[in-house]
Amino acid sequence: MKRVAVLGSTGSIGVQSLDVIRMHPELLSCAALGLGRNIELAERQAREFCPKLVAVYDEEAANVLRGRLSDTGIRVVSGMEGLLELATLPEADVVVTGIVGMIGIRPTVAAIGAGKDIALANKETCVCAGHIIMPLAEAKGVRILPVDSEHSAIFQALQGRAGSKIRRIILTASGGPFRGKRPEELRQVTAKEALAHPTWSMGPKITVDSASLVNKGLEVMEARWLFDVPPEKIEVLVQPQSLIHSAVEYEDGSILAQLGPSDMRIPIQYALTWPLHLPSPATPLDFRTLSGLTFEQPDTETFQGLPLAYEALRTGGSMPTVFNAANEWANAVFRRGGITFPEIYDILRGEMARHQVIAAPTVDEIFAVQEEIDAHCREKYKISLE
Repeated sequence: MKRVAVLGSTGSIGVQSLDVIRMHPELLSCAALGLGRNIELAERQAREFCPKLVAVYDEEAANVLRGRLSDTGIRVVSGMEGLLELATLPEADVVVTGIVGMIGIRPTVAAIGAGKDIALANKETCVCAGHIIMPLAEAKGVRILPVDSEHSAIFQALQGRAGSKIRRIILTASGGPFRGKRPEELRQVTAKEALAHPTWSMGPKITVDSASLVNKGLEVMEARWLFDVPPEKIEVLVQPQSLIHSAVEYEDGSILAQLGPSDMRIPIQYALTWPLHLPSPATPLDFRTLSGLTFEQPDTETFQGLPLAYEALRTGGSMPTVFNAANEWANAVFRRGGITFPEIYDILRGEMARHQVIAAPTVDEIFAVQEEIDAHCREKYKISLE
């Protein structure tokens, strides 16, 4: 029995992680739930899965949930201290880091330090702190098992690799809802349109990132750390049907690709049950119904999130944190209607241009950079996210 702590249990990844646990009660159990403030769903999850601990980041929401669960014996904790307690819970074997944003960095570092395996969905952890978490995981003997569909596909294609050398990683992208649009057309698009992803069901932040190709840029950075490959060996290819989730090309020209339906429960389950491929709650892919698979080069002139991500990765140090922090702010403001879609790229470019790079930032320095970016953007655009 593998005991799972789900950080971000009320979000898209968390809900689907619990689907997987529900399907395999003989192998998986829920040791803890962590969330922001959605206590309605959290209460239902807690009563069904009976975890030892529920960590609620929002203090007021935690107090309400504590009262609601007073008849269960489930302990409710709050704030960042609560998330850190979840991450280091002795009764948990693996932590699903399904929470979105840089808030996931400290709990992930704490979980690795406590010797927990990580089912990694919080890409910001690798983007901003890859230089910290990968050596720490190696030192602690911790497995970092990717949950993103693309990184799970790469991970699967690398199984049984032995001493074979990689020629390149092919990271696939759907192209998002604005695929084919020109720069002038993007000035008119709305947040509602950006949230209408053609093939995946994801949370709002990641869905907008997919529309801008920022998400793919973040995935390039994540791949660099997860698989220890330089940026020039990571190639992005648009695969609009979202059926080929990524591939690895070896030196002999062989390409191993992973295919499957667009259902995040497959990579989540593989991270939790590795190395086994078990029955999944996802609907199987039926090749008889496929009309074809197509491929395109990404339009990096229109969707500048991807080339800016490569620039940040090659610069290194604290620059990926700047890219990520500026995007978190711009993404949130765009979803509220405060800026146009192309202004996301303007904000990224501007914040990167003025930043003085820190060569190997500590966790505290990473968050200091984020706070400085937030403050500068608030002052420049006169917009608050409070």
